[in-house]
Amino acid sequence: MISVENLTVEFGVKPLYKNISYVVNDKDRIALVGKNGAGKSTMLKILCGIQKPTSGAVNVTSTVGYLPQVMKLSDDTTVREETRKAFADTTKLKEQIDQMQHEMETRTDYESDSYTELVTRFSEAYDRYTLMGGDGYEADMERTLLGLGFEREDFDRPTSEFSGGWRMRIELAKILLRKPDVLLLDEPTNHLDIESIQWLEQYLQTFAKAVVLVSHDRTFINNVTNRTLEITCSHVEDYRVKYDKYLELRKERREQQMRAWENQQKEIADIKAFVDRFRYQATKAVQVQQRIRQLEKIVPIEIDEVDNKAMHLKFPPCLRSGDFPVICEDVAKTFPRRLYQERQDLPSSGDHVVFSNVNMTIRRGEKVAFVGKNGEGKSTLVKCIMGQLEHEGNLKIGHNVQIGYFAQNQAQLLDDDLSIYDTIDRVAKGEIRLKINDLLGAFMFGGEISDKKVKVLSGGERSRLAMIRLLLEPVNLLILDEPTNHLDLQSKDVLKEAIKAFDGTAIIVSHDREFLDGLVTKVYEFGGGKVREHIGGIYDYLRAHNATTINEAIQKKG
Repeated sequence: MISVENLTVEFGVKPLYKNISYVVNDKDRIALVGKNGAGKSTMLKILCGIQKPTSGAVNVTSTVGYLPQVMKLSDDTTVREETRKAFADTTKLKEQIDQMQHEMETRTDYESDSYTELVTRFSEAYDRYTLMGGDGYEADMERTLLGLGFEREDFDRPTSEFSGGWRMRIELAKILLRKPDVLLLDEPTNHLDIESIQWLEQYLQTFAKAVVLVSHDRTFINNVTNRTLEITCSHVEDYRVKYDKYLELRKERREQQMRAWENQQKEIADIKAFVDRFRYQATKAVQVQQRIRQLEKIVPIEIDEVDNKAMHLKFPPCLRSGDFPVICEDVAKTFPRRLYQERQDLPSSGDHVVFSNVNMTIRRGEKVAFVGKNGEGKSTLVKCIMGQLEHEGNLKIGHNVQIGYFAQNQAQLLDDDLSIYDTIDRVAKGEIRLKINDLLGAFMFGGEISDKKVKVLSGGERSRLAMIRLLLEPVNLLILDEPTNHLDLQSKDVLKEAIKAFDGTAIIVSHDREFLDGLVTKVYEFGGGKVREHIGGIYDYLRAHNATTINEAIQKKG
């Protein structure tokens, strides 16, 4: 389907890739992995033809669908009309069929050669239309949009009313509906909630012919892929196993590399010692020259650039909060018609009760998750707790509670004129100041990148920097709204361990099951205008209701 031969890409002194070769076969579901900057997104762009390699060849014998991590979107259609563009060939053929049918109905020269030719063309076109799915494309379109989280009432809304994340879902729907032979997906779960991620998993497992994806969602990767390509040291290591098994094999391979490297270093040291010792002895001149030539022929063993140092981050000390940092008693939130129409993630008419009769008590030290489909009120309740939205009912914030809040818009509050390093240096106190470079590296800002000004950073980079700042503030109640969207696996591990070790209380709004698993001990499920409490982790919740998805659990409970 796709054959990569001797691929080389050079951006600077050191090549990004050097003489890479591999093949993407039918039914391959490949996780493309590697450290930040290894060239994963670049590889997807090369596979789909957007970017050209320095040398080598990419032979594509199949149709390809590509979802980039960031896309410029400009359209003035409805959701339905925009999604229908995926069937441009089908709808064009249907128009031709309708025209031929009309012509056959109005003509009377049934015995003529041209009429016979028209009937033949009509039959061939109709057969082709049937093979392409015929009139069933509308049903496929609706199933896909519903699976990705849209409601039926959204279908005829203008796409301009939706946020960038929801419009990315429309683009994903269009790609899936075209049914390409190879799907190239760059961080497809970034804009999806848990329900939509699980739907996408099932789609890729069942319908996709071949997939190459980049993702930092470990559960998603494990559930979808059956092969792992690691970009490391400018080449590709091919593991024909799932991601978790790859981690085991990779650890073994690196241990072998380390032993080989250590043996080589010992050999090099022995040769150099011999040369230094006998360099000026005439009787050893021949042997010295032999050793020098031997040294020149040694090909250095490269070791994977993996940082095995554990970055342990501890929140700075803070005042002890009261026993109950957050108490909700019959809390409700309703958006009036005027404000409701302004919200991009909600239908365009009618008053709307986001949630009502919310009763919850969050105790000091608890780590809880807010989960549920987008638009069900998770972020709205967070804003009520923060005092940013008015509400009905009684919402109490406990004694001595100091809140640290992270949301995507926090990134806009950074000082554009500071460097990355200075941004963190200004808030870091105590021993952590000695580890600023380690901390920045753990969140993908290592090396010279730390000297970049905030104003040149992408949205994702700014979000990561805002996250680091929050981790250094003395707070006793953490509220994190989708904290993992722009973090790689290493960064998520650092954040997860930091929250585990946090003495205070944490509320985490997230769709990342792997991140929540083992971190939270209570789940608040948002759905249908209600907020339900469940003791235990997210997988405990699903098992308790004999459900495979959260939506299924809600329906069983309702």
